[in-house]
Amino acid sequence: MAKDKTQYTCNECGGSSPKWLGKCPHCNAWNTLVESVAESTAPSKNRFASLAKTAEVTTLADIDATDVQRTPTGHDELDRVLGGGIVEGGVVLIGGDPGIGKSTLLLQAAEALSAQMKVLYVTGEESAAQLALRAHRLGLSGKNLRVLAEIGLEKILATLDAEQPAFCVIDSIQTLYSDQLSAAPGSVSQVRECASHLTRSAKASGCTVVLVGHVTKEGAIAGPRVLEHIVDTVLYFEGDTHSSFRLVRAIKNRFGAVNEIGVFAMTEKGLKGVSNPSAIFLSQHSEPVPGSCVMVTLEGTRPMLVEIQALVDRGGPSPRRLSVGLDRDRLAMLLAVLHRHAGVACMDQDVFVNAVGGVRISEPAADLAVMLAITSSLRGRPLPKGFIAFGEVGLAGEVRPAPRGQERLKEAAKLGFSVAVVPKANLPKKNDKSFEGLTVHGVDRIEEAMELARSLA
Repeated sequence: MAKDKTQYTCNECGGSSPKWLGKCPHCNAWNTLVESVAESTAPSKNRFASLAKTAEVTTLADIDATDVQRTPTGHDELDRVLGGGIVEGGVVLIGGDPGIGKSTLLLQAAEALSAQMKVLYVTGEESAAQLALRAHRLGLSGKNLRVLAEIGLEKILATLDAEQPAFCVIDSIQTLYSDQLSAAPGSVSQVRECASHLTRSAKASGCTVVLVGHVTKEGAIAGPRVLEHIVDTVLYFEGDTHSSFRLVRAIKNRFGAVNEIGVFAMTEKGLKGVSNPSAIFLSQHSEPVPGSCVMVTLEGTRPMLVEIQALVDRGGPSPRRLSVGLDRDRLAMLLAVLHRHAGVACMDQDVFVNAVGGVRISEPAADLAVMLAITSSLRGRPLPKGFIAFGEVGLAGEVRPAPRGQERLKEAAKLGFSVAVVPKANLPKKNDKSFEGLTVHGVDRIEEAMELARSLA
């Protein structure tokens, strides 16, 4: 028998190469080429015989644009991330670490939706009996939930045509294979082909399809990058499997806001939405402690209060700078600004900064809170009770305004905080009664913030 020809396909862009290379010649990514069986590409007898006619072109102003109809999933936090609910014909890709709760959440959502529409759950990783056992543990009846245990793409598409569901879950896309390809399930070509067929089926039938995706050791969804491009929404599960809290973050959403998050708590009966996530990111101190400062961060459209903790201790010949939940390079920059413009030196000190609760903060509005927490720990003097701060700090020592500062202050006032240090541009308007009980101080430079915090302590 003739030996099958092999080729090397890039996991990032899907480009192919006849031999293995350290760097993909198409997208220049390193160590992404994976060996696969080359598909036979027999040339057509007449290359131009099947050319299609030109399609009809429409003027943009003549297109009737209407708002998409959304159906709630029965989970408020999941609806928040999706932009209000599922959309007819939408394709959602959800990824996360093994055991973090992807299948649990989707099974709960499918059960809730089955009461108002036809739902099909396609399981490729578990048997139908295992899925029924999971539903029994979660206390789900499953009376209206249709289940298919299959990994063949053609059989799944035929079942979708026969059943005509309005909502379908594919768990997971890496287990599917098409008979048209000889590559193994989970390969770049199989994942790309199966996802493309399912997307075309969803758009044609109006069925909402949710694809579960595996992740790599770096945390990205496994498979070609085109997988995230062809779907409408990409969700990532975040959080430690040893913690009871999970975050679902929207990375891409054609029907809603990106970087929106939903907060869930893992219980014996599955994932439950957390209506007040600020409570899990704030430590309960009976009295103020040194090195702690609360800030208001924005996750999509939601303001959340997060406690920033800092520990400054005498270090060795090479002091360490370690941050959890914050950018380490930005921490080094803030320490330099703190020394140059506020006269607070930490050159011989180990500096550790942590965002409580496992949340990740990427916005620069955390700068002021981080610097105040570091100064509080270094001097051993706690900030006053009910104190919050937010604002971006520049290299020249100026305190820049944070976006949507009024919403941040309203969230802090609602949770009972009494003192706030913010950029002057974020000061509330006079006679605004929505900030009653909250005294807001505006600062222009980091020196003013340090002096103000010292006088309030």
